[in-house]
Amino acid sequence: MIEAVISGIGFGLVLTFLTGPVFFALIKTSIEKGFHAGLALALGVVCSDMVFVGAILFGSQYFDVSAQDKIYAGIVGSCVLAGIGIYYIFKKAKINYTNVVPTRMHRAGYFLKGFAMCIFNPTILFHWTIVIGAASTVYHQGVPNRALKIGIMFLTILVVQFGMDTTKAFYADKLRDKISVKFIHRLNQVAGIALIIAAMVILDKLVTHFIFSPPGA
Repeated sequence: MIEAVISGIGFGLVLTFLTGPVFFALIKTSIEKGFHAGLALALGVVCSDMVFVGAILFGSQYFDVSAQDKIYAGIVGSCVLAGIGIYYIFKKAKINYTNVVPTRMHRAGYFLKGFAMCIFNPTILFHWTIVIGAASTVYHQGVPNRALKIGIMFLTILVVQFGMDTTKAFYADKLRDKISVKFIHRLNQVAGIALIIAAMVILDKLVTHFIFSPPGA
């Protein structure tokens, strides 16, 4: 069981720094709107991860998704990411220096933003597929308590990711009184550009293939 926890910590730390656009969005939200807003966004991110893990572990045996359906889903997801990126680039920067706790409706909005940014990003699904493949290899059929060990590993990954995202939000919130509105505007632009690049990479992998080869090629 200790091995499963250690593996979960390792994968959790790696995955935390692989989701670049989400990282920028979390930092900018925490600086601009405060810790509670960043925490709500981080909760949306971890909930989308739970959906991915559940769908891969339990849904694959019930649903057969064709390659064409995956392409359509990827196109829709890339359009959503690009739309959020464009919004960030042109969004007017504001900083809430008074540290007012957002209303329930606003917290729900930040939660949905974090959830949507991840759930429509096929790259994150690809990351989880790799992790689940690695877990299935390490804890193969015949390993004692296989299901329990895999469950502990993924629970540890999710806890580590949420803990790291909460830590980022906390320290970004502490630094926001030292950060100018101009800096936030630049951070918005960086986050927007990162999302648009992610969308273009997904489209190229699935449709155009100017740089990346088709999946499985």
